[in-house]
Amino acid sequence: MSSATPLDDSYFDYCPWDFEQRATPEQRTAQAGRQQRLTDQGAVFGPRCFVSAAAGVFPDTLQLGANCYIAGHAYVTGELTAGSDCTVNPYATVRGRVVLGNGVRIGAHSSLLGFNHGFAADRPVHRQPLTSKGITVGNDVWIGSNVVVLDGVTIGDHCVVGAGAVVTKDVPPWTVTAGNPARPVRDRRAGRTSPGRTPGASGLADAVARFADQAREQAAAVIDRCWNADAGRYIDRPGAPATVRAHCDAIEIADLLLGSPPPQLPGAEHAERLRSLQDPATGLVPEYGPDGSPGALPAPSSDGWVDDGAAEYHVLSAGYALGLLGSRFAHPVHVAARLTAEQLTARLEALPWRTRAWHAGAWVDCWTTAAYRNAELSDDPAAPGALEALFGWLLTRTDPTTGLWGAAGPADDARLQLVNGGYRLIRGSFAQFGLQVPYTERMVDTVLAHSRDPRWFSPGRENACNVLDVAHPLWLAGQHSHYRAAEARSWAEQQLPRILERWQPGAGFGFGQAGESGGPGHQPGLQGTEMWLAIVWLLADIAGVAGRLDYRPRGVHRPEPGTSPHRATPGAPFALRSA
Repeated sequence: MSSATPLDDSYFDYCPWDFEQRATPEQRTAQAGRQQRLTDQGAVFGPRCFVSAAAGVFPDTLQLGANCYIAGHAYVTGELTAGSDCTVNPYATVRGRVVLGNGVRIGAHSSLLGFNHGFAADRPVHRQPLTSKGITVGNDVWIGSNVVVLDGVTIGDHCVVGAGAVVTKDVPPWTVTAGNPARPVRDRRAGRTSPGRTPGASGLADAVARFADQAREQAAAVIDRCWNADAGRYIDRPGAPATVRAHCDAIEIADLLLGSPPPQLPGAEHAERLRSLQDPATGLVPEYGPDGSPGALPAPSSDGWVDDGAAEYHVLSAGYALGLLGSRFAHPVHVAARLTAEQLTARLEALPWRTRAWHAGAWVDCWTTAAYRNAELSDDPAAPGALEALFGWLLTRTDPTTGLWGAAGPADDARLQLVNGGYRLIRGSFAQFGLQVPYTERMVDTVLAHSRDPRWFSPGRENACNVLDVAHPLWLAGQHSHYRAAEARSWAEQQLPRILERWQPGAGFGFGQAGESGGPGHQPGLQGTEMWLAIVWLLADIAGVAGRLDYRPRGVHRPEPGTSPHRATPGAPFALRSA
């Protein structure tokens, strides 16, 4: 058939890959109208997408990246989120909650069923409740024709699923699988070098060693670039205002790479500057005011807590920076110590777990870190029974299906709030106090599913918060369990080369995507550098090559639990005291 011959609509139902090159203006107009009608219902389309008029597309959520198509007689319902270059071929079915990475091919007559029916004997099947764990498919995956993928399955990056397979269990990255039920046939990498393959262990180890050498050589320049000599204070990046966090980040970077305080001031002066910022009445460290002195804090709430996001984070950043300098806060964090067990429980209940899980998790991180810091100054870091009340509340409020707290958000952020809030909560509580999270395997399932979401983890879309909030839970889980360890390692191996390439000579790391309201973005600065250095260590340790970095975080993102100043055994985890 000549390429100039007009093609009727049915041709594109079955050969949608030709639409971009061969459709007539009238057919393009009709396609634009079809996508607009779906957009009006909440769908999101990248450029050069195609949805056949003969397809049954009735989603609750539909997001397609660039160069995706849904062919004729495909059936799509529920929540489908796809990266770029994904194809749903003729007569395929995609239902329930399904997340596809980039470059996923779903063959004709295949079914991805991200939901399930109950079939208990107490009632007819048609009256049974529906459940949905969801299906996650990684990047560069080919699902052959007549395949069935059942609810709850994760298919790793670079997999091939043979025609007619029935996939009932997770498939590790690079696996070729076939059969009913599907079983591994071989490793796709066996006997060949795949384009874009993650470097082998030795190559990755050499890469992280070269990076660490480069970072150490340039660390002094990175810090000096963010020293405002006229004001005598640190800024996150050129042109930004001086902040308390910038000073703390400079201390963390210098400790990590130089093994000493930042060279702009003697160590004792660094410590005294941070100690002098603490408000004696509340124990919080406010942000700088316009004149460079400590700013004002908001009025306390009825329970005595002071709601101030910057001051709450300074409990972490300033407390750990002082610890690196061999010092500590001058005063207890009174707002934390004064909360009774009843007031603490009431505040936990009132946090926005279902709508802003990150905010809720960050508050727990602040309070528990304040209790940890208070133990440096007192035998009573919190009101009687408060620590026990907090951990009791957390243990009884963990969602056993996700291993986390709160709920996944709407389609525009899905698991983002849930996972990011989970990291902040776990960092300050279970990890810092040396306790195991209650549902480790379910946490790993949730975090790995989130790590496949192309909106947050495609090349160029990652930022330090999002990667850290996956890396730390996977690392922490790996200290207690080998559950899905190969997938965690594969994800770490994929992330590391991309991260190392982002280092900007003499300037460090940018935080990630463009910042909001003047916040950190692609421009390199102290916050991005401090966070990515810690992330590199976590991922390198998951991948088994951290020894080549020759550094280990000791500050906010330290891997070990905190230690109690009142315990005689060095390195013993902080102990909960009975009421």
